[in-house]
Amino acid sequence: MADIADQAMIRRASRNDATDDRALPPLSAAPVGAWRALAERAIEANGYYQPDWELAVDASARDRTGAALLSATGDAGQLIGLLPVAPLRRIYRIPLPALVGAEPYGTLCTPLLDRDAAEQAAGKMLQQARNAGAHALILRTTSLEGPAMAAIRAVLSRDGLQPRVLSAYQRAQLDATRDADELLRDALGPKKLKELRRQRHRLSDHGAVRFEVARTPDAVAAALETFLALEVAGWKGQRGTALSQHAGDQTFIRRATSALAEAGRCEIVTLHAGGTPVAGGIVVRHQDRAFFFKIGIDERFAKHSPGAQLTLELTRHLCADPAINSADSTAAPGHPMIDPIWRGRFAIGDLLLPLRRRDPLVPAIHAALSLNNLAYEAARGAVGFIRSRRSKRG
Repeated sequence: MADIADQAMIRRASRNDATDDRALPPLSAAPVGAWRALAERAIEANGYYQPDWELAVDASARDRTGAALLSATGDAGQLIGLLPVAPLRRIYRIPLPALVGAEPYGTLCTPLLDRDAAEQAAGKMLQQARNAGAHALILRTTSLEGPAMAAIRAVLSRDGLQPRVLSAYQRAQLDATRDADELLRDALGPKKLKELRRQRHRLSDHGAVRFEVARTPDAVAAALETFLALEVAGWKGQRGTALSQHAGDQTFIRRATSALAEAGRCEIVTLHAGGTPVAGGIVVRHQDRAFFFKIGIDERFAKHSPGAQLTLELTRHLCADPAINSADSTAAPGHPMIDPIWRGRFAIGDLLLPLRRRDPLVPAIHAALSLNNLAYEAARGAVGFIRSRRSKRG
């Protein structure tokens, strides 16, 4: 931690050069038509940076509003790059001159880069960040090995720079080009599949089990209310993290799913036992990739594994759709339900992109973020310990 020993340097940076995000336009000023066109041409899909989703987040989602716009235009004036950002001091309470990719509720911050001008877009966006006073750009939960990062690495390399990895892990994804039954046999094996079939049979004691997919705006709106009720009735409601528990989050998810459904880019899947919904999930689509945003279950049926049953049906649904080649689980590393079912993996993590060569502030920013991560992990471990103790007492 010697890199942060020069406190005088940090104080100077905080006072004189802490990234004036006012030098960047607000995200709400982005031209929506051009943004939609860029999303269609993006070299790498990110359903959560589609304008209908991210503008809804930016307008009302709790602790996620008021992002700034980092963007690039091509030689003909077309939009070729876009990344919502916020100052480091706002996201991490660290008063150092850096910008951070705005988290769009979907834990994926891979920027949108035009497939025909990806390196040009990345170069212009990095320069715009420099012009705004940033010494580094932090990309959170971004795809580490995809074509967007390859373009960014190439641009940095030409300037004698390279990204610093702050954290990295493997996230579950689905190869939807495969036959679903074959994929599930390979992933789970005959013994586990037999157990899940037994649980589904027991679930049918409560009524015929059926899987429904809402696609139209009206159907999505109705299914969303069912999903919100499922989510708040479970452990997320107990922890205060369910979408319906916060007015801004409710507004965001209703606006985003409605707008995306109008464009055929959102589905809400629900598993029923008779007249009772036992599990639901929100799926966002972008290009040939699906994004499994959230899941909610009725915990009264927990012994029947409703979340896994829903995911099995979703797997079959996506594998049968020729428009979808893969799906991002959007899950935390080692997720106990989805990791055993979706066995594909892709590298994801947090990166620090330095913007100037031999910049003494970059090690300070890196060290401050490392300390922040350590404090976060310690706090998360303490919360987990307390919850496990409480559950044992219960």
